[in-house]
Amino acid sequence: MTWCVTHRWKTIGITIALFVLGLVGMGKVQQQFFPDSSRPEILVDLWLPEGAPFAASEEVARRVEQRLAQVDGIRSVTTWVGSGVPRFYLPLDQVFPQTNVSQLIVVPQDLPTRERLLASLPTLMAQEFPEVRGRVKLLPNGPPVPFPVQFRVVGPDPQLLRLRADEVKQAMRDSPHTRGVNDNWNESVKTVRLEVDQAKARALGVSSQAIAQASRTLLLGTPVGQYREGDKLIEIVLRQPQGEREALTDLGQVHVPTASGKAVPLLQIATPVIGWEYGVMWREGRQYAITVQSDIADGLQGATVTAELLPGLKKMESTWAAQGLADYRIEVAGAVEESAKGSSSIAAGMPLMLFITFTLLMLQLQSFSRSVLVFLTGPLGLAGVAGALLVLNRPFGFVALLGVIALMGMIQRNSVILIDQIEQDRASGMPAWQAIVESAVRRLRPIVLTAAAAVLAMIPLSRSVFWGPMAVAIMGGLIVATALTLLALPAMYAAWFRVPRPEPLK
Repeated sequence: MTWCVTHRWKTIGITIALFVLGLVGMGKVQQQFFPDSSRPEILVDLWLPEGAPFAASEEVARRVEQRLAQVDGIRSVTTWVGSGVPRFYLPLDQVFPQTNVSQLIVVPQDLPTRERLLASLPTLMAQEFPEVRGRVKLLPNGPPVPFPVQFRVVGPDPQLLRLRADEVKQAMRDSPHTRGVNDNWNESVKTVRLEVDQAKARALGVSSQAIAQASRTLLLGTPVGQYREGDKLIEIVLRQPQGEREALTDLGQVHVPTASGKAVPLLQIATPVIGWEYGVMWREGRQYAITVQSDIADGLQGATVTAELLPGLKKMESTWAAQGLADYRIEVAGAVEESAKGSSSIAAGMPLMLFITFTLLMLQLQSFSRSVLVFLTGPLGLAGVAGALLVLNRPFGFVALLGVIALMGMIQRNSVILIDQIEQDRASGMPAWQAIVESAVRRLRPIVLTAAAAVLAMIPLSRSVFWGPMAVAIMGGLIVATALTLLALPAMYAAWFRVPRPEPLK
């Protein structure tokens, strides 16, 4: 302690170097929004090409269900066809009702079996069910995010936007850290459009509404009544038998009423034209937006892969602007976007929190200078936070951020104890130099014991999936900060108040 106070500027320099090292280390820690849940359920998504009928989804879902029931370690398999599972869990990322999607809940025997299935089921789906886009995932802990890596491509023209999104998809596929790259517009669907000869239709007295009604009755059916069964109302639909509406040539059997009361064949006034159109179109801020998304390789976090891909995508965006496509841009979405929202909500209250903290320090210490000294010790544990997260390979997420904020309060509490002891000793008549050294020595035991109690209390939490990063951050930060508080704070106090070293007695 005497050496630290004597060589105060060296001590302060080492402290600043450790703080900078902590900032550099935090840049190396993988970022995470929220970890996956520790619940045993596994969700399996099955996506057929856009526009696939419900019957095709049902057939594939039944085969997958039967195959999964044969896998060792699976207790039960529950299937929903045509939509995602109902919201049985609050943060569930729900899938909207669509004819080409099915979702299964697989319940394993225990958590070790769950981890084994997470590694084996993607290979099983790819090898035995190549006709579907299968995805195996866990339930989230925080706000639902469809994919860990997402980039939103925004622009005014859907066709040009699709080309830009394909470039982004290719760039993501080129990365060795992405898996299953896709987008939320899915595939285009084949359509049949009726090009009506309006001149001939007017001559025959046929309206466009009559043409639409006749074709609807053939293909989809027209409700003509309702049948009540208990508390349910079932529509009575008039349409052609299935065998008479499966082929495009069946349109030749449709007759449209004219103004004279007679009927003419539909193909006499309309020509069917086969084409393609987007089955799903999403907008963001009134502009078309395609979200390109993917899973990630094991051992990585979505924020890490996003940061790796972003420079190349921004360079691609600059190339578009040079080609006269400045209206098209790439935005970061997914877990990174949601994490930024959570961090901004904390940052919004940070000024008020710092003001209240400093005010309480002023009331306790009755001195602006001493309050600033205590306030400056708050970030001293950053090096310990970064080191602990890196050594134990834990990500820094929203929960860990809360732990770091709590850690600052613990560090400042220890600093208040030490500063208050120094002031009491000086008030009793002890020389300043001796008061600094003796107070640090006497307060060593209570400060270390309280820090050790907090560290030991965090050990059970350190193995938790959800609370583990927070516990590790507090443990590492508190260990380093306690040492720095006992060694660096006395040196800072001596430097701030220019306390001279007493001359040795002769």
